Amino acid sequence: MNFLAHIYLSGDNDLLKIGNFMADSIHGNKFNDYPTEIKKGILLHRSIDSFTDMHSVYRQSKHRLHEKYGHYSGVIMDIFYDHFLAKNWKTYSDEKLEDYADNFYLLLKESYDLLTEKVKGMLPYMIERNWLVSYASIEGLEMILFQMDHRTKNRVAMHESIVELKQFYLQFDKEFFLFFEDLKQHCREKLYELNS
Repeated sequence: MNFLAHIYLSGDNDLLKIGNFMADSIHGNKFNDYPTEIKKGILLHRSIDSFTDMHSVYRQSKHRLHEKYGHYSGVIMDIFYDHFLAKNWKTYSDEKLEDYADNFYLLLKESYDLLTEKVKGMLPYMIERNWLVSYASIEGLEMILFQMDHRTKNRVAMHESIVELKQFYLQFDKEFFLFFEDLKQHCREKLYELNS
């Protein structure tokens, strides 16, 4: 899953959201350097990633992209699934996506000293281009994929996967819904375990 899903699956705990959001830039046992709630967010993020990678529905979705995009099919699929979360946001939250995104950006600014250097470097672009809201439209998604191409030095043309997104749109949408219900349940169980 990509940024929006990781934040959403953290619930209402702000420090947990921050930990989950920036977990990819914290390696090995460096998570022990952070406050308890951020540490829980990092561990939740890792659990989400493991669960996602092993889930049969997610793997079915990703398989459609694998031949053309290889290793990057998982990166693309994570972004696609964030699109379906954003597009179907009203199903999952009473708060408007735009407000949810603005509140999260404000949280990051207020918690700036807790962020990793990598996240601090990314933050202005994320806010300026409003990534969390951009996921909801195909145009926004294409912009994000172009940026991913730039960051990976164009190893594969990830933005071209919009073709597959449109071709298999209904299948991806249905698969996301099935998968996300299982993932939400997994996160409830993982949070209960982390808080015990």
